[in-house]
Amino acid sequence: FPTVRAAAVASAAVTSAGIQPAIMELMDATSLAAVHRLLRLPEATPGAAQLTIQTDGPAASGEADQIAAVLRASGGSVTLTHDREEGERLLAVRRSMHAAMASLGNTLIEDVSVPRSALPAMFDEIARIETQHGLTIPTIAHAGDGNLHPNFIFDGDSVPDAIWRAADDLFRAAIRLGGTLTGEHGIGMLKSRWLAEELGRDQWELQRQIVRAFDPAGILNPGKVFVGASHA
Repeated sequence: FPTVRAAAVASAAVTSAGIQPAIMELMDATSLAAVHRLLRLPEATPGAAQLTIQTDGPAASGEADQIAAVLRASGGSVTLTHDREEGERLLAVRRSMHAAMASLGNTLIEDVSVPRSALPAMFDEIARIETQHGLTIPTIAHAGDGNLHPNFIFDGDSVPDAIWRAADDLFRAAIRLGGTLTGEHGIGMLKSRWLAEELGRDQWELQRQIVRAFDPAGILNPGKVFVGASHA
């Protein structure tokens, strides 16, 4: 696709058509170019994004043809293969993402999810954040479920404040679009500061009360997400 937004629109069109591929992975231009360099592939077209889609099951061949038609109607240049080895070579491009990011520097790999129909808008937000914060944020997405992994590249051993400010902007953008702070990796300690904003005051307080009911002494995993919850 000529842009990552076009690829996101196409992925949403696939899901809205009622087709459920086994794999639907989206790579933006920066991540795709980095992988091509790492694997010594021909240079990727500047600005181009890629969807890698795999079908399975007894209806796989027919679904592949349906998907190809949707992608072409969305402006994509489509390559269709039934050859297992060629399929593995295509999947190797996506699987090399983390190694490609490591070649660029230290990486804060983030994890947000939005409704699949909101993927184009989320990529618009990422572009805005890149411009506003003066960063490049290589991003991949499990486009079939709206899960994005923006990568913040930085120098040094700790994440700079400027990166956290951009990440804060990104988290809030995902929430505004009806999404969530995490699709796969969990809240953990790093994202606990944003959880109340996603849940809202009532649900946040309800969860604190549940913690107090089961852990009145505050001894179960203390000082993590609900800091001080058992003593509030």
